[in-house]
Amino acid sequence: MYDKWLNALAACSLFRGIELEELSSMLMCLKPKVEKYNKNEFIKIAGDEYEGLGIILSGSAAITKENSIGDRVIITVVKSGDMFGEMAAFSDQKKWPATVIAQEASQVMFMSSDIILGECPKLCRGHRFLIMNMLKIVSDKALLLNKKLDYLSIKSIRGRISSLLIDHYNKIGTLSFMMSLNRNEMADFLNVSRPALSRELCKLRDEGVLDFYKSSVVIKDIEALKLMAE
Repeated sequence: MYDKWLNALAACSLFRGIELEELSSMLMCLKPKVEKYNKNEFIKIAGDEYEGLGIILSGSAAITKENSIGDRVIITVVKSGDMFGEMAAFSDQKKWPATVIAQEASQVMFMSSDIILGECPKLCRGHRFLIMNMLKIVSDKALLLNKKLDYLSIKSIRGRISSLLIDHYNKIGTLSFMMSLNRNEMADFLNVSRPALSRELCKLRDEGVLDFYKSSVVIKDIEALKLMAE
C-alpha cells in the first residue's frame, strides 16, 4: 500500500537511516493515514484540531499565516519529502498553528505523535530511528528559532544580513556557498521586506563586500562583513 511512496519518504528527515525494506515493513505496521487534495484546496486551517504532522508524498503545499490586517502571507512552500506541523506534534495546544494550502494536486501522509512515540507492536529497529530523528528535528527547529531571535535583536537590515552570511560562512567554511534560503525565505526569516533585502544586498555588492546570483553568494571582504555583523 505504501511502497509507491517509499522514495519520497526516504528523502524525509523523519526516516533518515531507515532502509527502504524496513521502512515499508514499518509503515505497514504503523498504518499512517494518506489523504489526497486538489489544487488550492485547504489541507489544514489554522485553529483546526491537530491530528498529526504531515509529510508531502506528491505535489506541493504553501504554509501560510494571516497578518494583522488579514492578508495571507506565505511562510514557506513544502514539496515531496518535506514535513509540516512537526513543532506542534507534542504540544498541549492541539490546534494547527498555520494554514496549509495545496499548490497543486497533492497527496499527504499524516502521522500522529502516538504513532511516532508509541511502542511499535513488532518492536522494529526502524522505530527507534523514528524517535531519534523526531527528537533531532524538534531540537534543530528550536535552535533555529533561537538563532532567529539573535538576528531580530540586530536593529539594521545590513547587520542582520551580515550576521546571517557570517553564520553560513562559519558553518560551510568557504567564502563561496549556496544559501539554504531563497530570497523570499531570507526576507521572512530576517523579518524584513523583500525589496528592502534586495536593496541592501545590491549595496553590499556595489561596495565590493560580496557578490551574489540567486541563492549563490561569494564573500569578497570577510572582515568588512564581520564588522557590519557586530
